[in-house]
Amino acid sequence: MPMIVVRSRNDVPIRLTAERWEHIIRRHPEVAGQRERVLGTLGEPEVIQRGDSGELLAVRHYPETPLTSKFLVVAYREVSPEDGFILTAYLTSRPSLRRAIAWKR
Repeated sequence: MPMIVVRSRNDVPIRLTAERWEHIIRRHPEVAGQRERVLGTLGEPEVIQRGDSGELLAVRHYPETPLTSKFLVVAYREVSPEDGFILTAYLTSRPSLRRAIAWKR
């Protein structure tokens, strides 16, 4: 898999490398066939939450996933206006209610 770049809501190019994708599917095997959804969630989220360590969490609901109706969360970091990268991605029943909202559609 070549490196893929998607622009965040802040128009920052966010990288998904082959190494990072392998890490994601090793930790969260249910996401293995969901790469296009991971990229789509990052590019067109329903909400962006603030993480605990400066990262951002793009969140989008999908009525059908390998695990029924779930939210896909893509954690990423914007290092500069010209660079960022995906940290991880996972499916969850609902996004965290305690996290600050950075952006909402």
